[in-house]
Amino acid sequence: MPTASRTAPAITVLAAALLLAACGSQTYSPGGGTGGGPVQAEALCPSDFSRYGSPPSSEPSVRPSGTPTALPLPSVGGTAEDGVKIATLYAWGPESGCAGVAYSADFELTNQQSETATYTLTFGFLSASGGAVDNVDRTVEAVGPGRTVKGTVVMGEPVGNAPEVTGIEVIKIRSVPEAEASSASGTCPKSGMRLYADQGDAAMGLRVVGLHLVNCGTGPVQLNGYPKLTIQDEDHRAVDGVRILQGTDQISTGLGGDGRPQPVVLRPGEAALAELAWRNTTQAGAPVNAPYVRVWATPAADPVMVTPELDLGTTGKLGVGSWRKDETHREPAGTTARP
Repeated sequence: MPTASRTAPAITVLAAALLLAACGSQTYSPGGGTGGGPVQAEALCPSDFSRYGSPPSSEPSVRPSGTPTALPLPSVGGTAEDGVKIATLYAWGPESGCAGVAYSADFELTNQQSETATYTLTFGFLSASGGAVDNVDRTVEAVGPGRTVKGTVVMGEPVGNAPEVTGIEVIKIRSVPEAEASSASGTCPKSGMRLYADQGDAAMGLRVVGLHLVNCGTGPVQLNGYPKLTIQDEDHRAVDGVRILQGTDQISTGLGGDGRPQPVVLRPGEAALAELAWRNTTQAGAPVNAPYVRVWATPAADPVMVTPELDLGTTGKLGVGSWRKDETHREPAGTTARP
């Protein structure tokens, strides 16, 4: 199942004059003349952009409002890379009570795969020198095969003396099958178990990422052993030549993964934790970089795909700890248990 996850070339803006305008409730035609009709937008100032977080749709009903300045792209309609096309980059002005300057960009995403997928897109807002001003992630859920959706990515007010934004690039594209998407909150999956990976920790070449399993169902969940894993590259192809070790002690001592699993019973609302650990040491040979890990919490569980961005160097080893109860877990607000 090939998927897009390559770095796109930067879109360098040719002209960056910011004709800053008021942030009133007005209409405008999004998409930089790509055919979209006027949209009546809710009045939003740059400081309110955090409110715009809904998934993109073909006809978005809530957008940043006012009269933005469209910063020209080098060609009409922008450029496309692996199914993502940036249509227009906007600057939003500080007048009429709006503090500072903010930036947004309209984009289109086409699912070129054969099944419904959830995407995480990372956009880089650039200065005139090409340096990064800010990187922003945008999640697009449940895009059907062959379907194109439109969305907006928003960068808030620059901090301190940050330079003006004059360009944007697609830094990274990640996708997982919708049926295998991980979740840390929201509606409980049919399995009654919610599995996700945290942001991890890195120090002196050692990487540690936590796998979290939450019982959001109505009955107990029994664990006794290790998660089952397979590793996939950027195109969702299986990665060979990497040993998946039971226990993390062969990667580093002191992580608690001593290779002796104990039975764990999770009552509804309780959680378990297991660590992935590796080193990014690079010596002779080709380094292995694999963004995706497919995880089975138990032998009978459905797989869930997470993106720990494994940079295994040339070590050829990934350690996985056994499941243990996570006594610190607290369900986030907005979580819905499975009836």
